[in-house]
Amino acid sequence: MSYVYSLKKKKNPIQYTLTNLQSTMADSIDPNFHQKPLLVINRIPSFKFRFDHRLTPTFTIVDPITAVGTDSSAAHTFLRHNAAAARAVLCIGPSPLIKDTLDCLPSLECVVAHSVGYDHIDLSECRRRGISVANVGDAFSDDVADCAVGLLIDVLRKVSAAHRFVRAGSWPEQVAFPLGSRLGGKRVGIVGLGSIGSRVVKRLIPLGCSIAYTSRQKKPSVSFPYYAYVYDLALDCDILILCCSLTNQTRHMINEDVLNALGKEGVVINIGRGDLIDEKELVQFLVDGRIRGAGLDVFQNEPYVPKELFSLDNVVLSPHQAVLTPDSFMAAEDISVANLEAFFSNKPLVSPISWD
Repeated sequence: MSYVYSLKKKKNPIQYTLTNLQSTMADSIDPNFHQKPLLVINRIPSFKFRFDHRLTPTFTIVDPITAVGTDSSAAHTFLRHNAAAARAVLCIGPSPLIKDTLDCLPSLECVVAHSVGYDHIDLSECRRRGISVANVGDAFSDDVADCAVGLLIDVLRKVSAAHRFVRAGSWPEQVAFPLGSRLGGKRVGIVGLGSIGSRVVKRLIPLGCSIAYTSRQKKPSVSFPYYAYVYDLALDCDILILCCSLTNQTRHMINEDVLNALGKEGVVINIGRGDLIDEKELVQFLVDGRIRGAGLDVFQNEPYVPKELFSLDNVVLSPHQAVLTPDSFMAAEDISVANLEAFFSNKPLVSPISWD
């Protein structure tokens, strides 16, 4: 049996009541309802909460979107009245979790992000309040790594461009098609040698690529050349693959200087976050032919993509799909549930984020 909170508007003031969505009979209400821990769902309307069936036996689900709709003021009022005792929040996808929402949850101790990235969460405020934060760890890593390599091969070998060429009927009229480039022998710079970056490397080495990397710290167990600065990495690479998380330090790390260092034959692949790149600069470099190409799964102002890129055959565009496979969805659900179970059992979180 599933329950949500609903809002009933009286003349004055607003009052909240608990509604059983499946029956109005009093004796059908779950007698253990009030004994279940509260779990707040933080999401924007476009993100669906698809695994509530795995949590409702254990938790009382408090979902402001279901209860009061999209009005943020109403949602905050709802949370203050109905979720003040909640100790945990499940954040669906990159739904912003801001200070105003945290202010409505004075008992909050844990945020479980149903995503790898956590730049949408006010981490400084969570840290100040002593709130633990977990993400889904490496649940998406294999699928994102596959996408990164796919984008790279597509850019170099012009797979999508050739597909459009054939489907447009241009082959019989124009026999010559621009040459692609071999992947083997390319110098690939990995920006962020974490879970995803390491898997990208495992896929590229058998294809004959040489690897170098930059990361927050040098990895003692890694033999690849390390560069403390992305600019220096770009000077010695043909390709940059962005696998790092978005922070104040990494925002717009791929800027005019780095793109100039990468050079005219350089390629940028981004499966991290759109704001890792100064998008206006990248667009101008691509339009002017000052780099070879780009494969982009993420953008600064999603779902809006710079129109200048639409006509460029050296650019492959993807609608933030790198993580979206049934396999990764199930893995993310498993880890999210495991984190919640660990927290409410007073055990260490399965995949806590690093505060460093």
